[in-house]
Amino acid sequence: MGKKVIVVGAGVAGLASAIRLQHAGYQVDLYEKESTPGGKMNRIEMDGYRFDLGPSLVMMPDIYRELFQLCGRNPDDYIPMEKLDPMYRVYFSKDSSHPIDVSSNLVDWTQTIESFSQEDAAGFLSYLSEIYKGYNVAMDNIIQRPFRKQSDFYNLSMLKKGRGMKVSGSANQFIGNYIKDERLKQIISFQTLYIGISPIQSPSFYTMIPMIQFLYGIWFIKGGMYTMAASMERLFQELGGTVHYNAPVDEILIEHQQAIGIRVDGNAIPADYVVCNADFPYAMKHLVQDKQAKGKYTDRKIDSMKYSCSCLVLYLGMDRKYETIDHIHNFVFDENLEKNMHDIFEGNKLTKASFYVYIASKLDPSLAPAGKDGLYIMMPVSNVATSKYEWNDETIADYRSYLLNTLKSIKGFEKIEDEIVTEKCMTPLDFESKFNAYNGAAFGLLPTMLQSSHLRPQSKAKDCSNLYFTGSSTHPGAGVPIVLMSAKIAAQELISDDQGILFGY
Repeated sequence: MGKKVIVVGAGVAGLASAIRLQHAGYQVDLYEKESTPGGKMNRIEMDGYRFDLGPSLVMMPDIYRELFQLCGRNPDDYIPMEKLDPMYRVYFSKDSSHPIDVSSNLVDWTQTIESFSQEDAAGFLSYLSEIYKGYNVAMDNIIQRPFRKQSDFYNLSMLKKGRGMKVSGSANQFIGNYIKDERLKQIISFQTLYIGISPIQSPSFYTMIPMIQFLYGIWFIKGGMYTMAASMERLFQELGGTVHYNAPVDEILIEHQQAIGIRVDGNAIPADYVVCNADFPYAMKHLVQDKQAKGKYTDRKIDSMKYSCSCLVLYLGMDRKYETIDHIHNFVFDENLEKNMHDIFEGNKLTKASFYVYIASKLDPSLAPAGKDGLYIMMPVSNVATSKYEWNDETIADYRSYLLNTLKSIKGFEKIEDEIVTEKCMTPLDFESKFNAYNGAAFGLLPTMLQSSHLRPQSKAKDCSNLYFTGSSTHPGAGVPIVLMSAKIAAQELISDDQGILFGY
């Protein structure tokens, strides 16, 4: 029997770390406070409607598939996928009668941009070329490797490679260097919100997110994103791993700056190694109670760090099918992106805002009762610490009215309010209480320059041996493919320490 590893939290990165370590010969036990796997990649079920709770877009499918291939499995047996084209439809609230279909077929997309301007079509191709070079540098040298010490980042080799990245300015400014039409700029730059940061404050290298979509597409997993969570749980158990649900961890036990296990419901459970998938700021404040093991991440430091935005999500079971809405992913943009972003990140109550509508039951009818659809409507909002207003029934009612009234102006949704038969919502307070997301920040720590790559919390605890962290607040950051990479780093770091194996970075 291999050495014992305890993984705290069955979120995406927790499940993926557990699978990698179980496959590598460790005896892995996974402890999860909820009754189902997936963390924010969970499912909401009501009255025959099933909704993905959080993540909804599959990008970089090879990273999803790699986890199953590593264990000698055919990913199609676990996470059958199909490519979407067009990827999504964009409506502008000022003129919703002329939506734009966004395609990853570069022939179709080039023609779409040319209908705006040939200059922007040329600019778009230059943007793709420029950011692709930076993406390759980042993938090979930053995203998939840990930074244990400063010299792992600050060295001649990295300096030379970094010159190829051209990452000065914000995402919005970077896109603006290549594209002039405000609608096109918004379609491309808003995607930094996938990792919880405004394009106006985001480092420009995060404009690789739209590039990844244009070059590699967006995919849909049959059954929705929760299929990935359930399939990871299944694979972990097939490999011999054990999951303990309804088992909130109270503390990571540390002696002489070494993790020796966890405490659950008053009972000490020993382990050789602990991998923590609880949100890093929450874990440092509540689970790591040994002052020396916290290192620089004191309560004061955690409070002073910057956090991503949160989300309001409405889950609506509808009394009909939406045949005239062609796509499962739909974005509704308010033209004033700058004001919208300012209000979210300054904590102002939103009066106008951009939002997203996901109709998974269009592609997989099993996610709703026969002849019906479920609508998932998500609006980025301030996190709990930033918000200058209360999350109460009145706030939820105001935002719900805004979302439904805006949708009524879109052909096909005119009677949306009368067609709701069942509903639920998630607010920043729910992200905070259900997932221990610090400040209700749905994407963890804000990925600013000072909280990215080597300056973000790393997998290997700096001041405690045998303790590792994984998930969206650790390097390399938020987003499902990226936290899957964080799990790979955590597993490799643990194996490296235990077995002296050096992984080539």
